[in-house]
Amino acid sequence: MEQGFGHSAPRLEDMRLLRGEGCFTADLNADGQAYMHVLRSPHGHADIAAIDGTAARAAAGVLAVLTGADARADGLGAMAADDGPANRDGSPPLSPPQPVIARHRVRYVGEPVAVVIAESLAAARDAAELIEVDYAPLDAVGTLAAAAATGAVRLWDDAPGNVALDWQAGDRAATDRAFAAAAHVISLELVDNRVMAMPLEPVAALAAYDAASGRYTLHAPTQGVHGVRRALAGKALGISEGDLQVITPDVGGAFGLRSTAIPEQALLLWAARRCGRPVKWVAERGEACLSDLAARDHLTKAWLALDGEGSMLAVRVETLANIGAYGSAGALTIPTVGYAAAITGCYDIAAFHVATKAIFSNSMMTNAYRGAGRPEGIYVIERLVDVAAAELGISATDLRRRNMVSAAAMPYATATGELYDSGNFAGCLDRAIEAIDEARVAERRRAARDRGKRYGVGIATYVKINGGVPSEAARLTLDKSGVLTLRIGSQDNGQGHRTAFAQLVAETLGLPLDAVRLVQGDSDAVASGSGTGGSSAISVGGVAVVLAAARIIEAGRPVAAMLLQCEAADLTFAEDRYGLVHGDRSVSLGEAAEAAGGFDESADYVADAKTFANGCHLCEVEVDPETGHVAIIGYTVADDVGRLLNPMLAEGQVHGGLGQGIGQALLEDCVLDPESGQLLSGSLIDYCLPRADDLPSFAVSFDEIPCTTNALGVKGVGEAGVTGALPAVVNAVVDALSEYGLRHIDMPLTAERVWWAISAKNSPA
Repeated sequence: MEQGFGHSAPRLEDMRLLRGEGCFTADLNADGQAYMHVLRSPHGHADIAAIDGTAARAAAGVLAVLTGADARADGLGAMAADDGPANRDGSPPLSPPQPVIARHRVRYVGEPVAVVIAESLAAARDAAELIEVDYAPLDAVGTLAAAAATGAVRLWDDAPGNVALDWQAGDRAATDRAFAAAAHVISLELVDNRVMAMPLEPVAALAAYDAASGRYTLHAPTQGVHGVRRALAGKALGISEGDLQVITPDVGGAFGLRSTAIPEQALLLWAARRCGRPVKWVAERGEACLSDLAARDHLTKAWLALDGEGSMLAVRVETLANIGAYGSAGALTIPTVGYAAAITGCYDIAAFHVATKAIFSNSMMTNAYRGAGRPEGIYVIERLVDVAAAELGISATDLRRRNMVSAAAMPYATATGELYDSGNFAGCLDRAIEAIDEARVAERRRAARDRGKRYGVGIATYVKINGGVPSEAARLTLDKSGVLTLRIGSQDNGQGHRTAFAQLVAETLGLPLDAVRLVQGDSDAVASGSGTGGSSAISVGGVAVVLAAARIIEAGRPVAAMLLQCEAADLTFAEDRYGLVHGDRSVSLGEAAEAAGGFDESADYVADAKTFANGCHLCEVEVDPETGHVAIIGYTVADDVGRLLNPMLAEGQVHGGLGQGIGQALLEDCVLDPESGQLLSGSLIDYCLPRADDLPSFAVSFDEIPCTTNALGVKGVGEAGVTGALPAVVNAVVDALSEYGLRHIDMPLTAERVWWAISAKNSPA
């Protein structure tokens, strides 16, 4: 079928959105709604001696002023926190959950200390200025380096050195032996800079409470309504999940940020019950910068051991990871389990050891962001490989090729415990290299130098471990009119789920794409769901859809047999029709549904293995040594993301990931003052996102090597682009500046940072 698997069917979502008919949370309004404004701490670390909201409560239009004391009286709890892996000595980590609203102490700038509910947003804001908070400021450690320094102020009494978790993985003894026997040891210190997700749609929510039924309703952008409902009901509000309905309309980007509940959602639900009115909250961009979870933020020391022939023997990594002021839902797992699993990348490395210390600081918490630990790990190994190639005098391409896991070795068990089921890593490398031959590279170097620029090429290979959502359920209802309704817990955040899932239905049942109605994002309408994350919507949710569709076919078989007056075993099914094995009579699936009054089938799918997208990125840059400005002039991607359901959607996902990876590598930096914890990049004036003219046209190709661990053969693509982009860009800039003796520059490679790096090398000794 031309609309089914493998075809670039146009997105069904687009016309409605392009006509301005999308419905996002901020577009929603309820009769009689009030508005919430959050009063946030101006201090990174302070005790709250007293809060006086008397004047604010008396202000015109104010319905309520609520504080931590009110929350305690009403039995509000805290947000979900990551229990994480154990410390290296087997003891549990320290993972204090964030209270829904601060009561005695604040630990980061922007932490909620009071909320005002009023008839209008203006009235709520004005009243908030009348609240008197008596703060007793404390010394703060606003950055990772400050928090990890000897003698730094302690955020939590039971966290000496601000260490939340001291974790390790790998075989330390085997790694030590490999390093002792190595002919070459390459070392590198690097920074994985702190970034913000910055989705196009700032966070917003609308809450209501029905006193008659005792049920709450929350409209909010999420990556899965069931997970958010679970966190809010159980931990924050102390109610049963059945007493809360979570509804997600259109979502303007998520990237991991929307994967967990946030304090403001709990505050809004609480306020709706207290006031007996629907309550709405929409964050402006500056407020979102303070309240959105951040990501990355690592300081790393890494070593690579090689023998005399350039074969990689072992990798050793020590990382400090900033988790912020409290333990957020994924803060401990991402820089440990997720990070270490990726540390050997595409390479046949027999031994590894990763030691991570998760550190508290007076900053917003960190959590999942497109890749959730995997891009951080790939960045480390790919920078090590490039430095090794330069120091050993080996081509970066050749060093990679000679150490890659071969296609013949699949399935391959990595030292980190993963099982690569399929792939041709060297094939992706070769396809990328073929895009620019050596003569072209030499010519570009000469041409750039003639114009006073320096040209560089950066290569990076990657494996993206997918499978953040291990299970999903799909329910298909085919009514007697021939309209099929799919209910699934996967949540579209812009990826094109309606199109992708409809294509799977079209492939299996032969129905046209526009006959499929997608229902998602409603915890009442969809019985269960794991949500969207880990590039697994199709490899997990898609398999559930196909299994449910197969059950629809089987449910219709006896009905079709009755209509055709034959045995069910004598029927075949193809292209929406049941036909006789011998004969030309047939009936459509729609006719069978009409005769039966419709079909309703469900399927649960639990993935018993992960998937492994992989590929090679090749970035070409020109650097102006006079200004430090970096321009990307070419970008080639050779990917293997398994079978392509919709090549156009897949390429779009790669483009989006490249934009975010290039943004982090060149421009984005979440900057905090180390002594106060004040956010210094709290707006789009100070936090630089990539624009259209910062990005080149991307050349993306795919090698469809089917995954062997799911029935569809797909590997997942959503996070592939960002995973390869970080090292590819940095490798390219370092290559361009190799004549200056530069070995490494930390992200983001802003013009100022590059200029200073060049200047330092040009300065007299």
